[in-house]
Amino acid sequence: MTTAAIRFRSRPVSLRPVVAGLVAALVIVGAAQMLRGPAPQMENLPEMAAKPFVLSDGRAIHVQRHEVSVAEWNICHEAGGCTLALRTRPGQDAATTPATGLSHADATEYVSWISAVTGHDFRLPTDAEWTEMASPVLPEAPDPLFTDPSLTWASSYLTEGIAPRALKPQGSFSTSSEGIADLDGSVWEWTSTCYAGEGGAADPSRCPAYFVGGEHVAAMSYLERDPARGGCAVGTPPAHLGLRLVTDDPLPR
Repeated sequence: MTTAAIRFRSRPVSLRPVVAGLVAALVIVGAAQMLRGPAPQMENLPEMAAKPFVLSDGRAIHVQRHEVSVAEWNICHEAGGCTLALRTRPGQDAATTPATGLSHADATEYVSWISAVTGHDFRLPTDAEWTEMASPVLPEAPDPLFTDPSLTWASSYLTEGIAPRALKPQGSFSTSSEGIADLDGSVWEWTSTCYAGEGGAADPSRCPAYFVGGEHVAAMSYLERDPARGGCAVGTPPAHLGLRLVTDDPLPR
């Protein structure tokens, strides 16, 4: 072997350029992931009704088929997105039991969490949207029993309370032609519409109460979880408080 060959083989090989290149590549990949955020958790997407609901103004909204279930809610709780943990009574299935005992603040937590983890923008329906999509399955309002305006409270008292109040599994009530189930059930659903009383509009960031969709018009304090205990601002107290998601865009396939 020649002296030149020996000198070539004994020359140390520097790994610094290779390591530097790998580090740079990892930094670029990490930065791209940070910009994109975590991968969407598509398994948490809710089941939506078969068809979108077309509103009277021509807009189409996509509506969750059932109310959010206890099982769906507790996934949010276990992930740290929802403060409240829910339990089912003996004999109830968490996968088919509506999540109830929820305040508007709780509902907002869930909406924010599922929108973040799925990468899809969900929201609560407005009061007007909920009323429109429920009108085909809700019974027609009966004629007032009293014509004297001062006795309208008596008409309301005697004609409300038609819907059953027991908490039943998903699918126990009517289903609309779009495939939206249980709008006429015993769970009143939070909307995004603020109720400020007869005094007029309130600051949306400090809304004291919100309308809930159910058998009749009702408004609840945004922190109320138990309507039977806390009463309501408008109408007789609902039996249960839960939520149903809507979105303006179709879910990814």
